[in-house]
Amino acid sequence: MNKGQFRVTKRTQKDYTLAFKLHVVEEVERGELSQHAAQRKYGIQARSTILTWLRKHGRLNWYQNSSMSKKPAPNKKIAELEKKIKRLEAEKFILNTAIDVADETLNTDIRKKYLSLLLNESNKQQALPLKDNTALEP
Repeated sequence: MNKGQFRVTKRTQKDYTLAFKLHVVEEVERGELSQHAAQRKYGIQARSTILTWLRKHGRLNWYQNSSMSKKPAPNKKIAELEKKIKRLEAEKFILNTAIDVADETLNTDIRKKYLSLLLNESNKQQALPLKDNTALEP
């Protein structure tokens, strides 16, 4: 749209009849004009006037437009996730160091014992259903 496409006639608030408001709301809701284009076309001075009319007289829910502003910007979200990754890596390092210290102090291999116990438990759980299925077969 060219800027010269609409005639700009400045109005005052007392000029906005209910019929006029409903006409503008209808044009915006049908998608014929954006709020900004309607503002320019009809010479409405305040930016929020049409949004107020849409909320008051419109058929669509114009109150949920603010949900976009609640979402963090992608760059901010990336920065938060990178910070979380660094924190988790530091936590992992501390836990691994604690395990190493415990292994040296107690003369054990906690990781090896834990992994072998975990493997044995998973093997037992996988073997149980097989025994049940073979018992049901004739």
